[in-house]
Amino acid sequence: MPRNGERMLLEPTALTSEQARPQPSLALIDAIALIVGVVIGAGIFETPALVAANTGNATFLLVTWFVGGVVSVIGALCYSELATTYPHVGGNYYYLKRTFGDETAFLFAWARMTVIQTGSIVLLAFVFGDYAAQLVSLGPFSASIYAALAIALLSALNIIGLQFGKQTQNWLTAAKVLGLILVVLAGLLVSPSVNTAPPGEPITGNWGLAMLFVLLSYGGWNEAAYISAEIRNGRRNILRSLLWSIGIITVIYLLINLACVRGLGFAAMAQSSAVAADLMRRPFGEVGAKLISLLIAISTLGAINATIFTGARTSFALGQDFSLFGFLGRWQPRPSAPTPAFLLQGAIALALVVLGTITRKGFETMVDYTAPVFWFFFLLSGVSLLVLRRREPDRVRPFQVPLYPYIPLLFCAVCGYLFYSSLAYTGLGAIAGIAMVGLGVPLLVWNRRQPEM
Repeated sequence: MPRNGERMLLEPTALTSEQARPQPSLALIDAIALIVGVVIGAGIFETPALVAANTGNATFLLVTWFVGGVVSVIGALCYSELATTYPHVGGNYYYLKRTFGDETAFLFAWARMTVIQTGSIVLLAFVFGDYAAQLVSLGPFSASIYAALAIALLSALNIIGLQFGKQTQNWLTAAKVLGLILVVLAGLLVSPSVNTAPPGEPITGNWGLAMLFVLLSYGGWNEAAYISAEIRNGRRNILRSLLWSIGIITVIYLLINLACVRGLGFAAMAQSSAVAADLMRRPFGEVGAKLISLLIAISTLGAINATIFTGARTSFALGQDFSLFGFLGRWQPRPSAPTPAFLLQGAIALALVVLGTITRKGFETMVDYTAPVFWFFFLLSGVSLLVLRRREPDRVRPFQVPLYPYIPLLFCAVCGYLFYSSLAYTGLGAIAGIAMVGLGVPLLVWNRRQPEM
């Protein structure tokens, strides 16, 4: 899913040569560590409560998280065949272009710029806002204010060329890992077991919506599949790395949810707006709640910064490939940055913060906004695998999906169901996301009429 999204630079011709192709350099343990690091993001501190709110009991909650792991393995197998057969930095953009042509690829690029990537930035910003509000409240719109400030500040820092260094990013990752450990320990070992919960709203929901939140947390395996062309002894280690990494992630997510259920009670968990802070508050009081909120807020800033950084560069590449967006393809030499791309991306993101504020469900609205678009293009990627297998039967495929065509067909069916769920069970955010992609159609027609760059 969107917070965690596909890496894309739009098909520079230099990358089609044999010399530019990825070379096997990653050991099995390297691949596992990379996949786990990519997938486990800030969303896991927000989604457990939302999944609980859409499942009927603790057992079904845990089953849903387990199913999310299985779905992720199925999808990762399909992406691994695409990535190893067509090793290209364009990722989804390249598969869609090769299968469906320039028009579909253009719409994907447009959707990534206006919905998928920017929605992911705002989604993460609302996670930051929810936990920053636990530290210092700014009133009823605290989460939105903090989200907007984070986007504006980090965009400005990227424009002036001040990047988080490698050491800073390592510390931010360490904060995330420490936060996960504290949540699990507080729930399983410290907090008294809770069997009842305070009265509140009855728990209602649906499984399709729950799966959207679960797979958002597992999002990133599609990004990780891009390294499949760089794994040593790929035919043997691709499958092993995927199974090990997603297995580890599934266990971690199950432990986090077990900790929340045990420490808060199922009903209280479902009603929490900052589940990790509420869990730490039980055994350690406000000090514990503020400590975990600080750790999560800090680690989330790193994720927002990275998403802003990569998002602007894909918009820059879009500007180089399509004359209509030529203004985005300008690179400011001092400091070295795609300034117009940062400015447009920041403006879209701030507008989405307003949308999340209007609906009063910032994080959930961003899931609604990105989910239909994300799963639609994921479905097309699954179809690409089937089409390219038939169209290019003699192509060398270093890794082939086992049980073909049943695994790809199952993946397409899952994507279709989640696309349907994202339309049937979401609100204003989904309508806005689809409308934004729809705006790409007249722009595509207009772009055709522009002179070649």
